[in-house]
Amino acid sequence: MIPIDTLLGGYRTGYFPMAVDDGLRWFSPGRRGVMPLDTFRVHRRLARLVRQGQFRCTVNHAFQDVITACASRVDVSGNWIDQEIVESYCALHRVGHAHSVEVWEEDRLAGGLYGVSLRGAFFGESMFHRVRDTSKVALVFLVERLRERGFALLDIQWVTPHLQQFGAVEVPRAQYLAALEDAMRLKCVFADPGSTGRAITGTDTSDGRGFAPGSSSAGAPSERPAPSSRS
Repeated sequence: MIPIDTLLGGYRTGYFPMAVDDGLRWFSPGRRGVMPLDTFRVHRRLARLVRQGQFRCTVNHAFQDVITACASRVDVSGNWIDQEIVESYCALHRVGHAHSVEVWEEDRLAGGLYGVSLRGAFFGESMFHRVRDTSKVALVFLVERLRERGFALLDIQWVTPHLQQFGAVEVPRAQYLAALEDAMRLKCVFADPGSTGRAITGTDTSDGRGFAPGSSSAGAPSERPAPSSRS
């Protein structure tokens, strides 16, 4: 398992781990994917879907289920979420730095995402869907929550066509590190202590209230391109 201090130290300095064929490696892309929070785009069809209230979102309700679903999804094209990654992020979740967003259709886990929060930055790791568009619903919820709580940076690691539709951009490493340094000066809280498992539905993004989006070995750092499944 990757030590918690090692994981947080990596994120703090612009690196993140992935499981690859030859073991665990750390990555810091020369051009980094970020999702600007102030220009995030939600297309009309998705906004309409969210307003219909078909889904409800929760935070930290089923972290292990979410990361396991993400691991299963990427396995078909090269699993960069292995058991060591799962165990490491579950440990990070237990100390309050790794978080999940769950999207439910009635009592079924229909989609979601997970990532890491550190001061004013959130580092998106992976998402999945079992029902069409539920990973998008999770992303819309995430951005609303980050805005509400004063976060400055949403790191998506690499830009994919899936994320470009929301306004994702690539920035040079130096620009990313400057933004990361600024975010590290903030003191933001993604999930309040004791909020685990409280449902979020309706019109407000506060814990336990409502939400209606739109209303352990490690190798050397690398710039290796992202697997196509990382979106």
